[in-house]
Amino acid sequence: MNKITITADGSNTLYNETIGEHYHSKHGALQESKHVFIDAGLKHVATNRNEISVLEIGFGTGLNFLLTLAHAVQENLQLSYTGIEAFPLEPAELQSTGYHQYVPEEIWNSLETHYLSALKTPVELLPAQHLFIPHTTLDQFRTSAQFDLIYYDAFSVQHQPEMWSDEIIAHACSFLKPGGTFVTYAITGKLKRALKANEFSIEKLPGAPGKREMLRGTKM
Repeated sequence: MNKITITADGSNTLYNETIGEHYHSKHGALQESKHVFIDAGLKHVATNRNEISVLEIGFGTGLNFLLTLAHAVQENLQLSYTGIEAFPLEPAELQSTGYHQYVPEEIWNSLETHYLSALKTPVELLPAQHLFIPHTTLDQFRTSAQFDLIYYDAFSVQHQPEMWSDEIIAHACSFLKPGGTFVTYAITGKLKRALKANEFSIEKLPGAPGKREMLRGTKM
């Protein structure tokens, strides 16, 4: 079982022994997720919309999804969420995160109830709120769907360099609609060049605690 670690903002993360890295920032799991993916990603894209499709690269502990679903329910936003995950957590590990305290009870219960099914097929957790967690690697992932927003939440380049190659970034970007948004906690010259090569405009934004900057890209 992955080991629980308490981060600086009091929220938990897990340590993935296979990769050798935590799923979230030790400076604060909850505040990183909110800052990078919800505030800079979801809220940026979802303004004046009634539906949104999200592709997450690295479903992990489900924290980004839970916060996304909570926002979608609050804003009456129809959500289609696909979270690729090569190392799915066991249900007991999901429960051990303590993330139930950050979202309404019905949202946590819906994930807990449908989690194993979502690893095999798309499921409707709540009315007009859909989740699919393909148990696969990004390089093996294929879909005809096109997404409004990509959460790129892979492990770091130091621990998972294959997830940051020019080829894999191009593959991820191929699933994004024109005008769609790509957000990640990371920002490197190599990543910026890879996105620009795929016809993205790039923004450097203030990073979550512990990181000076993060990246948001828009597909032109």
